[in-house]
Amino acid sequence: MSSADAFYVTTPIYYVNDVPHIGHAYTTLACDAIARFARLDGRRVRFLTGTDEHGQKVEKAAADAGMAPQAFTDQVSQRFRDLAERMQITHDDFIRTTEARHRAGVQQLWRELVRRDQIYLGTYAGWYSVRDESFYAESELVDGLAPTGAPVEWVEEPSYFFRLSAWQEPLLRHYEAHPDFVLPATRRNEVVRFVEGGLQDLSVSRTSFRWGIPVPDDPDHVIYVWLDALTNYMTALGYPDTAAPNYRTFWPADVHVVGKDILRFHAVYWPAFLLAAGLAPPRRVFAHGWWTNEGRKISKSLGNVIDPLQLIEEYGLDQTRYFLLREVPFGNDGDFSRSAMVTRMNRDLANDYGNLVQRVLSLIQRNCEGRVPAPGTLTDNDRALLEMVAALLGRVRDEMAVQALSRALEAIFEVIGAANRYVDAQAPWALRKTDPERMATVLFVLAETIRRVALLTQAFMPDASARILDQLAVPQDARLFAHYQGEADLLKPGAPLPKPTGVFPRRVEADLRTPAEWQGNAGR
Repeated sequence: MSSADAFYVTTPIYYVNDVPHIGHAYTTLACDAIARFARLDGRRVRFLTGTDEHGQKVEKAAADAGMAPQAFTDQVSQRFRDLAERMQITHDDFIRTTEARHRAGVQQLWRELVRRDQIYLGTYAGWYSVRDESFYAESELVDGLAPTGAPVEWVEEPSYFFRLSAWQEPLLRHYEAHPDFVLPATRRNEVVRFVEGGLQDLSVSRTSFRWGIPVPDDPDHVIYVWLDALTNYMTALGYPDTAAPNYRTFWPADVHVVGKDILRFHAVYWPAFLLAAGLAPPRRVFAHGWWTNEGRKISKSLGNVIDPLQLIEEYGLDQTRYFLLREVPFGNDGDFSRSAMVTRMNRDLANDYGNLVQRVLSLIQRNCEGRVPAPGTLTDNDRALLEMVAALLGRVRDEMAVQALSRALEAIFEVIGAANRYVDAQAPWALRKTDPERMATVLFVLAETIRRVALLTQAFMPDASARILDQLAVPQDARLFAHYQGEADLLKPGAPLPKPTGVFPRRVEADLRTPAEWQGNAGR
């Protein structure tokens, strides 16, 4: 497989000042679906996640917990690993910024920027948010707070600066030459407007705390946490060894998926650092929105933080994956509600997808001796459904290429809806006595439609899709998209099928009687 087939997707590395919450789960699930889809499509995938463990905020959280920073980060980082395991995330690497491989890469990037005269020593005086680990200009403050609502404090200290101002025009040229560098388009417009407003040189070191990577040759300074953190996307590939196999194969990244609150760091500072060091920037930064809970902002103080483990425990992993990825267009803000989740589970999964699978396979079990039926002559209606499902892979590929996860699922469920209308119109249960050959054709068309749909839903609902493919006796080595359309990959008439079992149970109405009350602790 050539490097042209390589695909590299990353989550942001998660800040370890607290436990994982729904925002972390959402980003990671989205990246997992993107990575799974690319693997199923024959790509050589590298999927990275991890934890961001340096900075003043972590140092303070560790002190508040009465722990040394390293012991604190060890404990919290493990929680993110545990969440990934519970969500069956298929990441290839989990990086921590306290690792030696990362520290070496960050310090080498610093040296390269110094060598190219992109960093100089000065004095910083301005507003700083510990919560955001970000510097803000006076003009950016809103009622004395950061734009995110975080408190700020006045900081004066010696600092090294990165010549960000020199990269304003190169960045604007890069955005113009690569219009899909930032998605969705609304976020791209925000980034362009910010850069057009003028860039000031960026403070990239601190002397007021110690928990970070020391500046090479000046250990009184620690490297700014974002310059440290962003470099993880390369250090996980072997940087500073640019000849390392993973670096050669996977850099530049195909897509960094981030929350909208950290878009500026990824779409402005990060490409500027890379261009200044003579390195290729990522191909895309995709910024998704935030979730609210029953229409209210999620916050620790309100006690309405959504615990992803509780969601999975109560509703199921595939159901949670489906709801989060389907409910809102990826990139927009979304609202979690218990009633919306139960409605999705009952309407989309139980009624539409699950019922289609169950009734078709049950009809085959009862009326075709539990074997794949042999099709006869196809009618226009048969061909219309088969042509619709044949075109589906291309439609879903196009949506996934721009990280439109909800639109990809919408396209899949359009075919599921068409299949349900087809089975109602053809009424194969009524054909058993009047036209058994026609019944067999209808059931074959439906079974073949389900097979292809289940191949596509593997990326989003892997467990349920695997159970459906098992019930169609599809071999493990025939579950890649390369087997989607080939004549040799069609279901084999006469092949025995196991007794069908339900895949998506319905939720009872009692689930809707009380509002969601999710308790937990918020992270960033």
